[in-house]
Amino acid sequence: MSPPSPLWGRGGPATGVFVSRGRMGEGVKALKTPYRKTRSLARTAGQIARAREFRQTPTETERAAWHLLRGLRSRGFKFRRRHPVGPYIADFFCTELRLIVELDGSVHGQPSQARGDARRDAHLKSMGYTVRRFSNGIAFQAPDLFVQEVVRFGLLMEARG
Repeated sequence: MSPPSPLWGRGGPATGVFVSRGRMGEGVKALKTPYRKTRSLARTAGQIARAREFRQTPTETERAAWHLLRGLRSRGFKFRRRHPVGPYIADFFCTELRLIVELDGSVHGQPSQARGDARRDAHLKSMGYTVRRFSNGIAFQAPDLFVQEVVRFGLLMEARG
């Protein structure tokens, strides 16, 4: 058997060999895991590309909300912007709390869009996520209220465990 690659475990391609710190030949075990071609089994390359495209072209409201949510890092809330979650791409996502913050424009008031949002929220809830929706204008018109609501909701979720 050939020795393991010096890149094993350091981001290089998987060799399928694990060597323990024991004597030579002891603890060698073949692994059956194939090398993955995508970052995550839950996200496709198309989702990642679409999320990246959305991040590169944010709306003014998203830019303002992102600036406000980034400021919450000092309080322990780490959000990701335009992050793939299941089959959807969340506007803002807090991994630790499994909290999704969505900004809804005027189109979300239409009945067909509201039904789609309800289906999406139900699906995400079944996956263990919590979705909190805000109107688009809150990041501009009442930024303090936006931050206060996100923090209040996040602390409520932390208390629930």
